[in-house]
Parts: sequence; structure tokens; C-alpha cells
Amino acid sequence: MPLTDVAIKNAKFVDKQFKLSDSGGLYLLVTKSGKYFRLDYRYLKKRKTLALGVYPKISLANARKKRDQAKELLGEGIDPGIKRKQEKHLRKQAVQNNFEAVAREWFEKKKPKWAPGYARTVIGRLELNIFPYIGTIPVGEINAPLLLSVLRKMESREAHDTARRVRGLCSKVFQYAVATGKAERDPASDLKGALTEVTVTHMAAITEPAEIGALLRAIDGYEGAFQTKCAMKLAPLTFVRPGELRHAQWSEIDLDEALWKIPAKKMKMRGAHLVPLSRQAINVLREIEQLTGALEGAGYVFPSIRTTSRPMSENTVNAALRRLGYDKTEMTGHGFRAMASTNLHEQGWKSEVIERQLAHVEKNTVKAAYNHAEHLPERRKMMQYWADYLDGLKAGGKIIPIRKQA
Repeated sequence: MPLTDVAIKNAKFVDKQFKLSDSGGLYLLVTKSGKYFRLDYRYLKKRKTLALGVYPKISLANARKKRDQAKELLGEGIDPGIKRKQEKHLRKQAVQNNFEAVAREWFEKKKPKWAPGYARTVIGRLELNIFPYIGTIPVGEINAPLLLSVLRKMESREAHDTARRVRGLCSKVFQYAVATGKAERDPASDLKGALTEVTVTHMAAITEPAEIGALLRAIDGYEGAFQTKCAMKLAPLTFVRPGELRHAQWSEIDLDEALWKIPAKKMKMRGAHLVPLSRQAINVLREIEQLTGALEGAGYVFPSIRTTSRPMSENTVNAALRRLGYDKTEMTGHGFRAMASTNLHEQGWKSEVIERQLAHVEKNTVKAAYNHAEHLPERRKMMQYWADYLDGLKAGGKIIPIRKQA
């Protein structure tokens, strides 16, 4: 006798589980934990059972539909149990191979090579701009028009540079997907000319010798916090990134060896970096050492004025430059790098020596292993030359670059 909704509803577990039969092999299994629709069938002369769902989430009518669908597959010579397992595997594979999953896999492999701040920026851009729109789509099914429609959303809010950078990130994810067999090609590479062209604006920097001299004299006359003044004096002498300067710790600096050893975890590209210290840089460090060298806390060379457990604010040097009368279109803390790079290149120093001192990692895969001590003797000479050159500019004398003459 076929099952009824009333019979299913009234069925109660007492001492042991039991079955209520319907038709065509369909039955309801009543257990202590619940009521389950099952289908018994034979395939290749073997008796098998297929789970159809849990009552009342699956109604009797739906259970019968599933039974009929299974019978149709059997009529075609297909085992419904095996087909379900195959579909489940494909769904699982689709989830594992969707864009977000592949992007996070790529990110975790690259993350150890990056500075924490850069890593947060990378994953943040993907989480905000890409995952909500195509994150659940299998990476191999995403084409150029679909990706472009997502990037256009960024452009619609005038984030043109971000759109360009995110396209580059997506391209790297697709390249990883191709390498791991999850996609056949990189559709992001087709969009290089499809986005709005961005005019690159470089960090404001003073590079003219006479103006550099005036800036250095202004820094010497700075009347704000002493550690801020020392940070501004050290910035042009070392031309490290602003974040590396403010996070400098005494444990990294060897004044006797005249060397500042910045650990890889603090560097943008996660490679250890050596900064040869000129006599002038050592003098600045010995000055600030008297104030911060014995402070308790994290041992920062330039600690926050509020607590020694944190470095000075990222805005401190820029704010001090504003106090000196230099607005953000003229000079920034990052501008000391361009100041050094421009002048050292003009004065004939080897590009590879300058670039290594700037901690610009060679992108060539053959040279990808970052050798932080490369060109160190030449870099020592260059850093002392640069400090002497700055002294001459500050003094206001006529400076004739010796290397350029040579």
C-alpha cells in the first residue's frame, strides 16, 4: 500500500528502526534520529540503496520525483548512486577551482615573500573589488568581457589606478591557474589596452642641487621635536623608504661597522637590505642615540612621542616638511629617494649599484634571488660620496660632481 503524508507524520520510533514502504523500491526509514527516504534498486545484479533526503525537508511528493529520476537513469544503464558521487565531486572541484579559492591559494604562496603591509593591500583589493562579483565562478570559465565588466565598476568611481593594479593582480592569479591546470589561459592579458590610461604621478621630490641645499639648511633649522629633526636629517643620507626609516631599531644598527641591517620582514619585497652608513649618518645616529638609545620598549631609533613601544607616526616627516614650508606638491618623505636616485644617476654612478641601494629587486627570474650584500664595497663609496655632496650643497658652495667629470 502506498505511503501517505498522514502515515509518515504519525510514524514514531519506539524500540527499533523500521521501514514504511511506498512503491518502486521507495520507502521511509524511521530511526531514533529522524525519518529518511531511501530507494532500493539493482544495478548489474547488485542490490544498492540511494538516499533521497530527510523528512520533512523532503516531502513525499519530492521523494517520488527523485525515485522516478533514478529509475530513468537505470533505464539508460546509468547507476544513479555513481552519478550522484560524480556530480558531488564536480561541485566540490568547482568550489575548489573558483576564482576566489585559486586567488587565495596563489596569495598564500606569495605572501611569505611580501612585507605585511603589501600583503594586506593585495588581498584587500581582491576582497573588495573582485571576489564579490566573480569569486564563485570557476577560474577557467571567466573570460575577458566578464572581467572587464568588473574592472569597469572601479573605473566608474574614478579608481582608474586601482583598476589597473587589480587587473595586474588578476593576471597573476590566472597565470597561476594555468600553471596548476585549473585554467587554459589568462583573460586579463587581453585587457591591457581596454582600461582608461592613467597618468603616473611620481612622489613629489626636490632634485635640483640648489633647492636640495636650501632644504637641508631648513632641516638644520627645524625647531620641532628633536627625533623628528634627526629623522629628516637621516632620510637624505640613507634614502630608505619612509616606513623603513621610522621602524628602524637600534638592534639593527652597528655604528662601529657603519652598517644598518634591515631584516627581510620590514622590506617591501621581503629581502634583507644593507644600508652603509656615512660619517654624517653615524653622527646623526649618535645624536639621537643619546635620547632614544637607552629607552625601554621596542628599541626604536625614532619612537612615537606618546609611547616607546611604537615608532613615530607615518605622517611625522611629511608634517615636519609642511612646517618648513614645503607643500605636498614640492617634497615628501618618499622624495628623498628620488632626490638621491636622480642625482647619483646624473653623476655617473652605476645604475645597478644605485638600484640595489634603493632596494629595487631585479625582476629577471635569473636574478630573482635577492643578494643584499651585492655591490656593497661600491655602495659604501657611493653613500659616503653622497653625504659629502649633500654637505657641499648645504654649505651653498659651487658643487662640481667629480664622477660626472670623470
